[in-house]
Amino acid sequence: MKYEIRYKPSFSLLVVTLSPGEKITAEAGAMTYMHPSITVSTRKREKSLLGSIGLSLLGGQSFFVTDYTAGNEPAEAAFSAAPLGDVDTLQIAPGKGYIVQKSSYLAATEGVDLNMKWEGFTKGLFGQGLLMIKVSGEGTLFINTFGAIDKHVLKDGEKMVVDNFHLVAFSDTCQYRVTKFGGLKETLLSGEGLVTEITGPGEIYIQTKNVRELAEMIWSIIEPRVQAKSR
Repeated sequence: MKYEIRYKPSFSLLVVTLSPGEKITAEAGAMTYMHPSITVSTRKREKSLLGSIGLSLLGGQSFFVTDYTAGNEPAEAAFSAAPLGDVDTLQIAPGKGYIVQKSSYLAATEGVDLNMKWEGFTKGLFGQGLLMIKVSGEGTLFINTFGAIDKHVLKDGEKMVVDNFHLVAFSDTCQYRVTKFGGLKETLLSGEGLVTEITGPGEIYIQTKNVRELAEMIWSIIEPRVQAKSR
C-alpha cells in the first residue's frame, strides 16, 4: 500500500492510495476524505466486547472500525485524529508486536490483529480512561499522538518510567509494571497518578502532550462560569 503522512508533526494527515481490491481498516470517524469508488463497511472490533466488559469501564469510547476497500481502480483516502499531533507507523511482524494506547490507534493494513481481550485492555490496568491493546500479526499500524512522538530504544535490562497519559506504545518484548507515582503523598500532590515502569529490550513511543492536563486546564477556565450560571 502506498501512503504519505502530510503536515507533520503538528497537523498530520495520513493519505493512502489503495490498489484495486486493496483494503485499509481505520478508527471509526477518522476518515477525512475518500474517492467515491471506495466501498465502506463499519463493524465492531470484537463481537461481544461491549456486552462482556461494559461501557462504564470503557469510558464510552468507540469500539467500531471501518473497512475501506478500493473497487476496480486505484483510489485515495485520507485519515486524521482529533488531537493536534503527529502520525507515524509501526511495522508489525511475527515476533514483533506492540502494546498500544487505544486512543493512539488510527488505522492498519490487512493482517494486523488488534487483541481487545488482552488483560491489559479488559482489566484497565493502566488506569481509568486509558486502555491499551495488544497488536500482533503482520502489516503496518498507523498511530496518532497528541503532540510530537518521542521514540526511545531500551537495551536489555534498561528501564524507563513513563506517565501513563504520555505513553503511546511499547514493544511486546518489554516487561512492564504499572504503579503509582512515588508514594501516596506524591501521587496525590503531583497529579501524575499512575506510571508504567518499562524494562527493555524494545522500543517506547511517548507523546509530548497530555490530553488529561489539557482537559483540566480548560475546565479550570470554564468552571467558574458554570458554577456562576448554576447559582
